[in-house]
Amino acid sequence: MTEALSRHILFLNWRDTRHPEGGGSEVYIERMAAEMVARGYRATILCQAYAGAAAEEVKPDGVQVVRRGGRHTVYLFAALVYLAGALGFGPLSGRRFGRPDVIVDVCNGLPFLSRVYARRPVIALVHHVHREQWRVIFGPVPARIGWWIESRLAVRVYRSCPYVTVSESSRAELVGLGVDAERITIIRNGTPAVLTSPVPRTDHPSLLVLGRLVPHKRVELALRATVLLARELPTIELVIAGQGWWEAPLRELTADLGIEHRVRFAGFVTEADKHELLGRSWVALTPSIKEGWGLTIVEAAAHGTPSVAFRSAGGVSEAILDGHTGTLVDDELDFLRAVRRLLRDDERRTEMGRAGRVYARGFTWEASGDAFAGLVSDRLAGVPQGQRVP
Repeated sequence: MTEALSRHILFLNWRDTRHPEGGGSEVYIERMAAEMVARGYRATILCQAYAGAAAEEVKPDGVQVVRRGGRHTVYLFAALVYLAGALGFGPLSGRRFGRPDVIVDVCNGLPFLSRVYARRPVIALVHHVHREQWRVIFGPVPARIGWWIESRLAVRVYRSCPYVTVSESSRAELVGLGVDAERITIIRNGTPAVLTSPVPRTDHPSLLVLGRLVPHKRVELALRATVLLARELPTIELVIAGQGWWEAPLRELTADLGIEHRVRFAGFVTEADKHELLGRSWVALTPSIKEGWGLTIVEAAAHGTPSVAFRSAGGVSEAILDGHTGTLVDDELDFLRAVRRLLRDDERRTEMGRAGRVYARGFTWEASGDAFAGLVSDRLAGVPQGQRVP
């Protein structure tokens, strides 16, 4: 604790959890920042601005948040804010924020490239590699450019930096891009505390999709499964909790499929509402094309709710113990069959629920914070406070 006092960690992340499109990766960053504050560090998150959000604030847990720029310009503002602080003005130079001693550069597809301009120790944090997402979200040319930045340029820029990632699968992908294996530390997500008392399951078959509404989450698969399952489960309901720019196409598909009466778009939900949905649902669905870990899967498990996800989707293959806490599938037909089996087999769901609760208890934010603090301490070792690194 003594060593950490007044040491300042700057997290560069494109969003925070209050952003309309914030998700599990933002939860991870904010929890790590809070864990660092709890251990005596000062922590600032620099992320993009959005309507209704304060430009600067200090959260109840002591984490300081600076919001600048938009979806793409936040990367430029990160450099400008840092450089302004280095020259003695700007939000990171005042008494409230202070200049950083170490930077955690979060690469959500695009890196901040802080190693180019910052003369401070840098830790690169990658939840997962975005090879598949580039092609899903962008056209051919932007996708090629983005993938080149992520897979070639970033690897070169951070070639002397330690990496943090959240799963073995993400670590393997980084190694495949050329990152030295010994520079990569796996620090998994913790399991958020259950905020509600136990609630009864719905009296009808119920499915839940929880997360951002963007194309690569493939919520369409859940909609199509609902149509087919309704033929033998006429009271089935699908709840889609979350928001994002892909909501309109999803609503259009829901109407085209004629299942508006079976699908509820819950929009943004509070933590308490989220936990109630997780506890009441029979099965949670994660049809995403790629996840670094699968935080919502373990959250569901903490409520005794099994999940169905795709084996090829990165870290979900570790968030689920296949056949014990949920089911991993290989294609859309397999997805439909697995969901059907769980909805129709009460005993299997119950067994998976019990195993899931035990598994979820094995992941704590405190343990993750200890590991992260150890990495930060190692990175700062031998660098006197305020001294620049070449």
